[in-house]
Amino acid sequence: MTVKQLAANAKAAAIKLAAKKEADKNKALAAIAKTLQENSDAIISANQKDLEKAELDNLDKPLLKRLKFDQSKIDTVCSGIESLIKLEEPVGKTLCATELDNGLELYKVSCPLGVVGVIFESRPDALVQISTLCLKSGNSALLKGGSEAMNTNRILAKLISEASIEVGIPDGWINLLETRDDVSAMLDLDEYIDLIVPRGSNEFVQYIMKNTNIAVMGHADGICHVYIDDQADLGMALDIAVDSKCQYPAVCNAAETLLINRAIAPDFLPALKAALETQNCELRGDSGVLEIINAKAASEKDWATEYLDYIVSVKLVDSMQEAIDHINKYGSGHTDAIVTANKDRARDFMTLVDSGDVFWNASTRFSDGFRYGLGAEVGISTNKIHARGPVGLEGLLIYKWKLIGNGHIVSDYSSGKKAFTHEKLKKDCTI
Repeated sequence: MTVKQLAANAKAAAIKLAAKKEADKNKALAAIAKTLQENSDAIISANQKDLEKAELDNLDKPLLKRLKFDQSKIDTVCSGIESLIKLEEPVGKTLCATELDNGLELYKVSCPLGVVGVIFESRPDALVQISTLCLKSGNSALLKGGSEAMNTNRILAKLISEASIEVGIPDGWINLLETRDDVSAMLDLDEYIDLIVPRGSNEFVQYIMKNTNIAVMGHADGICHVYIDDQADLGMALDIAVDSKCQYPAVCNAAETLLINRAIAPDFLPALKAALETQNCELRGDSGVLEIINAKAASEKDWATEYLDYIVSVKLVDSMQEAIDHINKYGSGHTDAIVTANKDRARDFMTLVDSGDVFWNASTRFSDGFRYGLGAEVGISTNKIHARGPVGLEGLLIYKWKLIGNGHIVSDYSSGKKAFTHEKLKKDCTI
């Protein structure tokens, strides 16, 4: 079947899926979690084939780590599905209601986008998260995973499709694309596809944006920062810095640069170096850092690099404003944190840093749809569109206006016979 045919089928399925009740969708999600657990041996076996090939192809270690899909990962995605089931039904919610005139009522109501195309990296768990989020929000999905995860993605897509269709979800709502040609074909299908979410480098996201008329929600590089203020609790700062970098470095919300206020550097840097060394994390510092501890010299390129590995660049700054300026220059608008005991500084930092996620006294690793209670995520949006930061259910919804009247016509209002009231209503749309 061609990509165009898949997209056309997905569009037809999306129309039916948009009308599915909460109970129907939750039943399908439960069936998906059940079949993933029941077929865990087959999934792990397929994943092992991908891992063996990836090692022969000398895939980078961070990508290998993302590619692994063992029982622990299966348990995690199933836990995510269970959390998704518990979330409030997102479709059909009244966002606002206005009485235009007596008997003429306008409602703004949430609805699915339609067909969502997502291009993602080597993580098979992303396929499960994205597809189940699309299902809960009433959207069809066209999914293009990394070729290195082909066997794992195939069995996951097959199991998810079969389990959901068996309990009444429309056939064609989930589709797996596998080649670069498939991606190119997808970019031309604006008559069927409503949104594309590319997860990858800035260059890749820019390529997608420049080669399609479809709306694109870009997930750019994750060049995240932690600024350690001179009024920070140094023990807290150390824990947050190490967790932000080392808890799981091969992801986009891991910190890549630490900005340290120069006033605390003599006390903080030796402890930081010792803590990072226990994690086998390489430290690259500017000239100020190198005057205090032994480290590899950082270059200009390091400030704009997403390592996705046990490497972190460290720079000394004279003030919070200097840290903010550095972040806004080199950051990717993903996630940035400040560690300080000063609430006013935290407020200013969180206001002035131009990122989708800004944290005070917390690890950047919290920037995640599941941790936010969004039911996992389709991706991280660094764009300034309808969705920003971790994109969960809300980011997969749009709205429609529903106007309910009783023979009302515009000429009555244009002639002055009738006048608008524009009164806000506190009621839900029942139509």
